[in-house]
Amino acid sequence: MTCIQCGSEEVVKNGSIHDGKQKFMCKECGRQFVGNPQNIIISQETRDLIDLLLLERMALAAIARVTGVSERWLQDYVNQKYDTVPQYIDVKKKEKGRLTIQCDEMWSFVGNKENKQWIWLALDDDSREVVGAFVGNRDMEGAKGLWDSLPPVYRQCAICYTDFWTAYA
Repeated sequence: MTCIQCGSEEVVKNGSIHDGKQKFMCKECGRQFVGNPQNIIISQETRDLIDLLLLERMALAAIARVTGVSERWLQDYVNQKYDTVPQYIDVKKKEKGRLTIQCDEMWSFVGNKENKQWIWLALDDDSREVVGAFVGNRDMEGAKGLWDSLPPVYRQCAICYTDFWTAYA
């Protein structure tokens, strides 16, 4: 056995990977590798099934078990999908007139419990579309960020229902 990086023959066994295959390590350069790696191609049928399961909001570990793909591959696939999603809100054109929106905020931890972030959302009451969104603090700046994210027709004509949090004033 020779090292795939430096070509040295100073290679020793170094445990096994998750599926039981023997792992090796080069004593010269420290590179770890599998003796006979196989690149398994995920079929389009499996990818389509994964897309459906993601829409059902199943946990990634559950999807990996059901479809037989690795969790690492699945996380990379989901990250790829996320990168293709537009990062803006596309609101259908509305006629001026009676528009009603519901505004609310919710919070979550990001990374650790000291990093609490508030998600501000505005929903069109009739179509249930998200017409405005902002991530930040739960203060006047957050409410202003939500207001700035609304399309002009909503800022001019909409009736806005809130939970009467003081920042909405």
